[in-house]
Amino acid sequence: MRDRTWWWPDIGAAMAVLFLGALEYTSNDWLSYFGPVRKLLFWLVVLGTALAVGLVRRAPGVSLVLVWAIPLCQAATGSPYVVTQISVLVVAFGTARWGGKVTLRASALSIPAAAVAAVLLVEAGAVRINFPIPSYDLIAATVDQLGIGWRIGVVVVMAALIGVPWLAGLALRISGQAHLDLAEAARQQAKAEQTARIRDAQTRLARDVHDVVGHSLAVILTQAEAAQYLPDDDPGALKSLLAGIATSARSSLRDVQEVLSTTRDTTDDIDRLIGNLRDGGREVVSGQDGTPRPLNQEQRVTAYRVLQEMLTNAIRHGRHDGAVIVQRSWTPDSLVIEVRNAIGSDFSPSGSGSGLDGMRQRLAAVGGSLESGRREDVFVATARIPTS
Repeated sequence: MRDRTWWWPDIGAAMAVLFLGALEYTSNDWLSYFGPVRKLLFWLVVLGTALAVGLVRRAPGVSLVLVWAIPLCQAATGSPYVVTQISVLVVAFGTARWGGKVTLRASALSIPAAAVAAVLLVEAGAVRINFPIPSYDLIAATVDQLGIGWRIGVVVVMAALIGVPWLAGLALRISGQAHLDLAEAARQQAKAEQTARIRDAQTRLARDVHDVVGHSLAVILTQAEAAQYLPDDDPGALKSLLAGIATSARSSLRDVQEVLSTTRDTTDDIDRLIGNLRDGGREVVSGQDGTPRPLNQEQRVTAYRVLQEMLTNAIRHGRHDGAVIVQRSWTPDSLVIEVRNAIGSDFSPSGSGSGLDGMRQRLAAVGGSLESGRREDVFVATARIPTS
């Protein structure tokens, strides 16, 4: 069953207006002089005012129409204006707080229009408020002392009477809209952050696949090129080389599967990388100094992938008859990995440079850095990974 508790504030407001009308009806002796028609008109005015107040949250436009229609009908029929009609100030507040753009503008125009209408009705003698105002003489005397005419006084009083609750409703409307805008901005920011995380994950996945496939293909290519130097009468060496190519391909396939399934627990098997490169026929000199320390998962992945890309570049661009030197150095606050490989005098790096950019991005994610460049006939790449 639909929750209807949201109607109770509106019903309560309408009932309060009816209670005020009943109180006014029973507490004024002059109402006893009214005939049946005038009494009926009195209750129609009270009911119309109650309806306008009760609908102001759900249908502020209808409330505004009622607020204008009821006084006009009173003026046309000579019906009395009753104290209960002060409840229309709630409508002034509600139209500014909950009204649409058209209703909001119409209610704003209603403030000066009501003030002018009040002056015209007073001049025409159509306004008859049937209850005593003990302070009326005091108000009139104050207007005279201020040196302003009664018309200006009526305009000021009406504008203030209606304008104050209208401005209060407008202030709450602006405040509520500001909160909605902030909430929407927060939702958009969360959505943008989620999109950024997804794109970052996609970039990482693409980079991992690039590193794994690139390294594996480089190793397989090195092994395949080594086949041309084998003796023609040594089928055993050829079989051994083909077995090594198959092993490298299976390792590559396994690595790609692990990357795509994101189930790899740790990838710090640097010795395996070096061993695979040696199996491919490249001479690798590996050294390590300092005291190794445990790395967290992100640091281990970064170290593995960066060295993998370094070795790939060394295979692609280095001299085939030169050794690849891998040096790992542990300092108090970082792990430094340096890869050096001999290059020819006609060395000219090829490719888009995405490998170096990928390494820099990986290292930057953990606060590290990469330096690379040529030193005479040796190309040196040095990666620093913070460990503290």
